Amino acid sequence: TPIPRTLHMALSGIRYMSIINDPPEGRLPVATYIMEYNEKIIKDAILQEMGRGGQIFFVHNEVKSIDKAAKEIARMVPKAIVAVAHGKMREKDLEEVMLKFVAGDFDILVSTTIIESGLDIPNVNTLMVKNVQNFGLAQLYQLRGRVGRGMHKAYAYLLYPSQNIEPLSEDAIKRLETISEFTELGSGFKVAMRDLEIRGAGNLLGPQQSGYIMEVGFNLYCRLLQEAVSELRGKVASSSPVATSINLDIQAFLPVTYIKDGQQRVNIYKKMAGITNHEELNDLKGELVDRFGEYPQEVTSLLEVIGLRIIAQCFNIVDIRQNLHQVNIEFSRNINFPVDRFTRLANIKEYKKRVSFSQNDNFTIFIKDVPRFHKDLLRFLKKILQKLN
Repeated sequence: TPIPRTLHMALSGIRYMSIINDPPEGRLPVATYIMEYNEKIIKDAILQEMGRGGQIFFVHNEVKSIDKAAKEIARMVPKAIVAVAHGKMREKDLEEVMLKFVAGDFDILVSTTIIESGLDIPNVNTLMVKNVQNFGLAQLYQLRGRVGRGMHKAYAYLLYPSQNIEPLSEDAIKRLETISEFTELGSGFKVAMRDLEIRGAGNLLGPQQSGYIMEVGFNLYCRLLQEAVSELRGKVASSSPVATSINLDIQAFLPVTYIKDGQQRVNIYKKMAGITNHEELNDLKGELVDRFGEYPQEVTSLLEVIGLRIIAQCFNIVDIRQNLHQVNIEFSRNINFPVDRFTRLANIKEYKKRVSFSQNDNFTIFIKDVPRFHKDLLRFLKKILQKLN
């Protein structure tokens, strides 16, 4: 069931998660149509379902006007037998309606979302949902799952009012695009992930359950959460790599001419920021070529900088900074750098008189006369770091 807060808890490791990808044998995907409310289409769809001996769910999620909606359906299709069901009915009356509907005494059940939980009626293979813009993605996914329970092809019509009457919100459009995109069986996890993107992670991050997250920031919160979960499970939490800052006089960025969409550029930058090893870097290189084509020199330089950062983090380097023709490499204050490694580096012929160091609060290497060109500079710095190993 796609509930963002629960999914986020599973992705964070707080809860376990299992994914069911294999549908029941013989089950078919539900054909999903999203459209403006149209009486002719509704009538034709109802007659089509009745013509093959099936029944219909019509969801009208407003108790005070549900009887009026049922009368409209009866007017559109006079030969259909229409029943009404909602949660404010007396228990005995509701049970009687449902038993008769299951027995096939009614053709159409006009109901609220009361049907979304647990109903399994194989003869119902057409669903219509009115004012679909007011429903959440989880609700729509659950409602669509009420049809197609047998071996027959099922249909779901998600109906919104005319745009002239009530324009759809941006989030409503995203929800409807998602439910229409993921129609294949076993797509619940994909729907849940998209719902998490649209709605956020829910109350897990709010002050009611997790304290004031804004005091520490989302990234630090997630890291602390992961460490706490690992500790509770008896696992030793791996220490996070140091944050390495690299400031070099090179052109390294994602040009607008290469990735035109601003949101996509932001997403790629976020991926780059999270890369911790060369395998992930190679995967990203392949993704860039696959999605956007061969990348220009600025992107090549950016990827090389990320490769340099990966090596630097292995040495607990916190800063690599260029100042004209000199580069300073500063190590973390918490690290006692073995000076003999630097001595070996300084004794190499090509580095003599070009490298020096300072060991005050932290260890810093100074490199003079660094190469001017981008490729040569990055290659030179990688070679320096590798010599320190």
